[in-house]
Amino acid sequence: MALFETDLPGLPRRRGKVRDVYDLGVDRLLIVATDRISAFDWVLPTPIPDKGRVLTALSNWWFDELKTDDHRVSTDIDDAGLNLGDEIRDALTGRVVIARKAEVVPFECVVRGYLSGSGWKEYRDRGTVCGERIASNLLESSLIVPAPIFTPATKAATGHDENISFARMKGAIGDDLANDLRDRSRSLYQRAREIAEERGLILADTKFEFGIVPDRPRPILIDEVLTPDSSRYWPAASYKPGGAQPSFDKQFVRDYLETTGWDKQSPPPPLPDDVVARTREKYIECYEILTGQAFPWT
Repeated sequence: MALFETDLPGLPRRRGKVRDVYDLGVDRLLIVATDRISAFDWVLPTPIPDKGRVLTALSNWWFDELKTDDHRVSTDIDDAGLNLGDEIRDALTGRVVIARKAEVVPFECVVRGYLSGSGWKEYRDRGTVCGERIASNLLESSLIVPAPIFTPATKAATGHDENISFARMKGAIGDDLANDLRDRSRSLYQRAREIAEERGLILADTKFEFGIVPDRPRPILIDEVLTPDSSRYWPAASYKPGGAQPSFDKQFVRDYLETTGWDKQSPPPPLPDDVVARTREKYIECYEILTGQAFPWT
């Protein structure tokens, strides 16, 4: 059964596009990944069953693989110290992270290894990606040479994040912090790309988020990491530059919505069962390919 939203009484809550975040007091948050899905800056009325569990499980797997400091305190709902009934506990199982509170660095740390999405659109028009000039005569989905590029973006509470220059990021948070986050993001992307390639996937691009906590010398990784919601994965076996690639994300949802006549200015229509089922399958397939494990909640 899909989980669209949660409402745990007595706890302050803020709601994102996918996650419900509860304040546990002192220095702890309870983050719940629901099955909500967004497209074209709208949260759709139809959830994708188990999507939140895929995002949580895959993030936790990647946090372990990357072996870097992250926000997790526990992934066991019982460690939150809440008096929950069995029905609520079952609904939250596999979806929760008890996390350290952190001062969020207000930028998405985006690393692009291949030319796709908004980066391709800008390159096609101006020969640059986020203002940075790269090699000429590249095709859509081409490998960016000579190396992946760091293209930060602002974090928008609603609507689109805005791609910005690295110089603007440095101006906002200082050279030292910006340089550190750029270098760490590139290193994390490279490690993740190598791991994905071993499993037959291309990690085309991804975003990282960081937060500052008092007792850590450097910012820690927060939020989600290297999921189909925050990253673009392509099957290596069918990769061919010169057009869009099949991907492990919500492309079925976007493609369906483009056929409906929806104006993208008013509330979106519900999704049909077959689109929901195929989207769920893609998320689970991505998890199983990367981890080599069967998804526990099939």
